[in-house]
Amino acid sequence: MDQSGSMTDSVIYGTVVGCILVSISSLKTHVIAFDTEVVNLTEQCGTDQVDMLFGIQLGGGTNINKSVTYCETLITEPAKTIFILLTDLYEGGNQSSLLKRLENIKASGVKCMVMLALSDRGKPSYDETLASKITGMGIPCFYCTPGKLPDIFTDLLKGNDISVKQNK
Repeated sequence: MDQSGSMTDSVIYGTVVGCILVSISSLKTHVIAFDTEVVNLTEQCGTDQVDMLFGIQLGGGTNINKSVTYCETLITEPAKTIFILLTDLYEGGNQSSLLKRLENIKASGVKCMVMLALSDRGKPSYDETLASKITGMGIPCFYCTPGKLPDIFTDLLKGNDISVKQNK
């Protein structure tokens, strides 16, 4: 979950999505927040998810590649893993390394998707060029309201196309 300064308009959206995912008890969920640093919030999720997610706000620059590098270490069963990157894709780190890393994660059998930033007013904001490159690798990039998450996950698991489209 991107917590960089460029995600300021998406704080509530990101927190709501994070709370929804963490609350699904049938899933083993890791919650990782990042800006230029990476913070694993997984252990704090067991107590009060809303308080924990609303309480953390990093707000520095952005190094998506660094966070994805960390997340790779958490993948133990690729075929049973869904990797969700919640970000606006304004990468301040190494973009080519990020793309290679995402490609490798997907090639290992992990279902990957990028949930793009959505402001509190419902307006998307993201790096369209990077989203296009990631989509071109077969990793869907999309934005949606929290109410559409169940449909999106169903489509993802069925292999349907969910790439860069509005899902309100």
